[in-house]
Amino acid sequence: MPCRRRSKTAGFTLIEMVTVILILGIIVVGISSFVIFGTRIFVESSAVDQVLSQSRFGIERMTRDIRGAVPNSMRVLTATDGSYQCLELLPISASTSYLDAPFVPQAAQNILTAIKSIGTISAAQSLLIYPLTNSDIYNPQGTTAKRFMVQSLAESGDQLTITLTQSVRFTEASPLKRLYVANNPLSYCFINTASNVDLRLYQNYGYKPNQPSPAVMGNGVLMAQNITNALTVNPAVILTPSTLMTNAIVHLQPVFSVNGETFNYQHQVQVMNVP
Repeated sequence: MPCRRRSKTAGFTLIEMVTVILILGIIVVGISSFVIFGTRIFVESSAVDQVLSQSRFGIERMTRDIRGAVPNSMRVLTATDGSYQCLELLPISASTSYLDAPFVPQAAQNILTAIKSIGTISAAQSLLIYPLTNSDIYNPQGTTAKRFMVQSLAESGDQLTITLTQSVRFTEASPLKRLYVANNPLSYCFINTASNVDLRLYQNYGYKPNQPSPAVMGNGVLMAQNITNALTVNPAVILTPSTLMTNAIVHLQPVFSVNGETFNYQHQVQVMNVP
């Protein structure tokens, strides 16, 4: 009688299936935790890098404008309630040395001569000689002052003949015969918002005898965020005015904060231009 071979069927027991499910679950949890941790590090690093980039851009832009400001044109205004702090300055568009200009007690005239400037000088710009105070720059101008408006100019070789909008006399002559040309003032304002402090740039608001607040300067351009200075206790800007021995120095000390990390800037900018 022939032998019959009994066939065997392969399979998994319940215990084996449960064991495999547990092992796969542990592996999945480990991988997902690693992915989540890596994603969180990437997001936090990106946020920190963005704030650092903003802070570097804002500080570098302020530094460039401060170093290129008309002497004695900087002034700082801090709100008593700490809602804002503004640094105002008048950036230089062009500079040169004058050859002849009307000064007190000479007769008034509307023409002066100067050495040709590398920068462009055009109509409607302001021309300044020997500004020593903020009022010399920002106050309304009569016919005897230190800032007047350009009407036109003519070039002849290396010499410029500048015609002003009226017959004038400059109050004082510059010891170095410096002549500065500028467009309009600008302001960097640290503005306290509901969550933190924003840095904004304001331009094209004109000359104001009293330093203007952000509310009257129009729409500012956002330069940086995530600043945490308490402006009345820890101001973001401190101005050391110029003296007979030293130039003006602007201390920039904004504090940036992101993801619990704080970046405290301590940056000093010296105004190299002299009257």
